[in-house]
Amino acid sequence: MPPRDPAAPGVRPAVRATAYLVAGVLALPSLAACGSTDDSGGAPSAAQDIAAAERDLITDGGKATWAVDALPETFNSFQSDADPATSRIAGAVLPSMYELDKRGRAVRNADYLESAEIVEREPKQVVLYKLNQQAVWSDGREIGAADFAAQWRALSGEDSAFWTARNAGYDRIEKIEKGANNLEVRVTFAKPYTDWRSLFSPLYPKDVMGTPDSFNDGARKTLKSTAGPFRIAEIDRKAGELTLTRNPRWWGRPAKLERMVLKSVPREERAAALAVGELDIAEVTPAEAERIALAARDSGAKGPLAHGPGAELTPAKALKSWVIANDPENEERAEAMAASVEKTHKAIKKYTKEQQGLRGFVVRKSLEPAYTQLALNGSGGPLADERVRRAVARALDREELARIVLKPLGLPVNPVGSHVALAGQDAYSDSSGAIGDQDTAEARALLADAGWVQGGPIKTAGSKADKKKAAADEDGTYIVGEEDGKPRADKDYEVRADNQPEAKAKREEERSKKDAHRGGAQGAYAPKGTAAPKPAGGPLAKDGEALNLKFVLPSGPGSEPLRAVGERIQRMLQKIGIRTELTKVPDDSYFKDHIASGQYDMALYSWPGSAYPATDARPIFAKPEPAADGSLNVEQNYTRVGTDHIDQLFDQALAELDEGKARDLVKKADARIWAAAGSIPLYQRPQLVAVRPGLANTGAFGFESPSYEDIGFLKSAAPAKK
Repeated sequence: MPPRDPAAPGVRPAVRATAYLVAGVLALPSLAACGSTDDSGGAPSAAQDIAAAERDLITDGGKATWAVDALPETFNSFQSDADPATSRIAGAVLPSMYELDKRGRAVRNADYLESAEIVEREPKQVVLYKLNQQAVWSDGREIGAADFAAQWRALSGEDSAFWTARNAGYDRIEKIEKGANNLEVRVTFAKPYTDWRSLFSPLYPKDVMGTPDSFNDGARKTLKSTAGPFRIAEIDRKAGELTLTRNPRWWGRPAKLERMVLKSVPREERAAALAVGELDIAEVTPAEAERIALAARDSGAKGPLAHGPGAELTPAKALKSWVIANDPENEERAEAMAASVEKTHKAIKKYTKEQQGLRGFVVRKSLEPAYTQLALNGSGGPLADERVRRAVARALDREELARIVLKPLGLPVNPVGSHVALAGQDAYSDSSGAIGDQDTAEARALLADAGWVQGGPIKTAGSKADKKKAAADEDGTYIVGEEDGKPRADKDYEVRADNQPEAKAKREEERSKKDAHRGGAQGAYAPKGTAAPKPAGGPLAKDGEALNLKFVLPSGPGSEPLRAVGERIQRMLQKIGIRTELTKVPDDSYFKDHIASGQYDMALYSWPGSAYPATDARPIFAKPEPAADGSLNVEQNYTRVGTDHIDQLFDQALAELDEGKARDLVKKADARIWAAAGSIPLYQRPQLVAVRPGLANTGAFGFESPSYEDIGFLKSAAPAKK
């Protein structure tokens, strides 16, 4: 799978990176009426799936165990190593002034906030917060202005002793004062800020935010004071478990569950953990979701399973294995076969037992508030030319790519049309018209205009790897394998000859001969003797160099859908003469060593959606700027493609207090991001969550922030206490 999104629903990405590159300025065409004119985001592409139930139908008590990738390294959401588990815990134990609804819109959280509004616009923007009078920290102290002020000072960026990952919005605040009483907080902004609702969610107590030491280290291993429906009760890092229990000082709707346990379980081990009852809720891969569906289908069936280990073992193959395993003339071969058969039998037994355990689960499915994109690195090489990037974009059938991932799961196949919002959000508008629909002829014309000539001369190969490239079919593609981020020692390049036109024609001819031998249908294949089609011209070349791009993909378990999309993109680009080298690298080095460092031409990874696109999209698409030390600050713009105009539109949107005008500015910025063709949104990521039946108000949340206090077991299906 791609690198996990840097934030969970409702929490903005915190990761920043700096690369040492040099990028040129891109000139974008003038954009008039491009994209959709619809001002509404419409409905989300897929509804959430959480088995919603009223609270009076849910039993009081019980424990639910929820899988996470790992226990968080920090409980401070504003540090660089905060992860989705950090966000999940913060959502259950800390205040948030605003949450997200089903359409990804920010809504006031009445448990903490009676009201919040702009009370002054001139000469400066002033927001007045009125806090819930019952809101207290777990130590009994009122939540008030002192907590707001401490968080602002820590995140303002004024004091470098605070090791913060982001300060967006907080750096625009001039001062924070107590209002008529401690429950009123007046926030005065030095510069207008349209996304003021993004602030103070989550809100930490002043004893965490008050000093650099408490900010940097105090909240890494625990939170002494909390203010949510749950509190942190126990952390067992050796067992990989964190237990949340009801907060006795919680003033809102009491949590239905007595305990909620977050358990660290690697994704490849979750099916087994679900099967033995260790988990009640777990995000799963498409392959695991299919296993759960098959388990439900096979309930009550007799005989061996028609899937899993050994499913391909026919009677003839079984007989052959038995003969080899009992061959007295070749003891070594017989022992090896006997060991293989025994291993297969054990795998079948284990798989069958797990399938029986998985029958008790259902898969809740929707679309994540995140989209997968094709990133094009514009820092150098052929993709530094905007025309080449646009040619790549015009070669893609985005609907076909979305279909590969979403259709098998029964999810809507809708390509994403915006970089800054997702379908259902107010800021969503399909601006893909700025780049145009799939058009092979237009893509080839753009490459020709950029000087890439088909069949042009190519410099003589020198190195061993270059000779292999030169000896490949002229429309060849290559796969580069890596181990620990380095090329495999056994071979530099593996030519995928099976994908080439001549190889395909040869297979068709062989298939035709077999069909004729079997009495196949007349006219099903070309007449015998028909010449195999030849590739149309040679590779694209310019200044003696072939147009060849390095395409980086993750190699770990769960990444199969992403690799399938990458291979389909490879074939689409081959049609316009662009050759690609698929480089498969370990998941743990994929983002750090390749994406963030710029060691790629093309890559697939995801960005989370946001209710605050003016704030959160700007660093992703900001024009890289030279830093004081001579390096290039790319912020989160790992494609290294940006323009002054895009930055200006985001800056104008940030300072626009009219929400409609701010959205319009963000949409204009999106159209120009499309035209620059640094990243091509493809599809929303599927969200698949295995849930124990009878466990309500949890599953695939989509945009909406979870209501942790409402999660629980239906009275009709409540399990025994555990």
